Amino acid sequence: MPVYQFVCSDCHKLFEKTFSFQEYGAAIVGCPFCNSNRVRRSIKNIRVNLPDQVSNAIPDDPAAFSAYENDPQAMGRMMRKMSEQSGEEFEPEFHEVVDRLEKGQSFEQIEKELPDIDLPADTPD
Repeated sequence: MPVYQFVCSDCHKLFEKTFSFQEYGAAIVGCPFCNSNRVRRSIKNIRVNLPDQVSNAIPDDPAAFSAYENDPQAMGRMMRKMSEQSGEEFEPEFHEVVDRLEKGQSFEQIEKELPDIDLPADTPD
């Protein structure tokens, strides 16, 4: 049976539940820590098979992204390389953010100058 991961909106703890596919849609899920019914589904890390030229641009370890946190230019270069190698078409806003990162602007500066663009949040909901 599949294992589903949830996060409690009240106590913010992660937990897992096992349901059959039929049970999943009908089951009422409560937090085992605080008994709240305010829980939401959390998607675990997934692995995607990509062509070699694309996968080489993406760090294997999600923790590696933290190295880009204080280096906006490196983050911009990595994002541009990923977008070029993916072959996908991105919105103009994506390219605007990447251009600004490559020029050395921080996420905070970009968010201040472009308030309508959704940037990564510092903390989870």
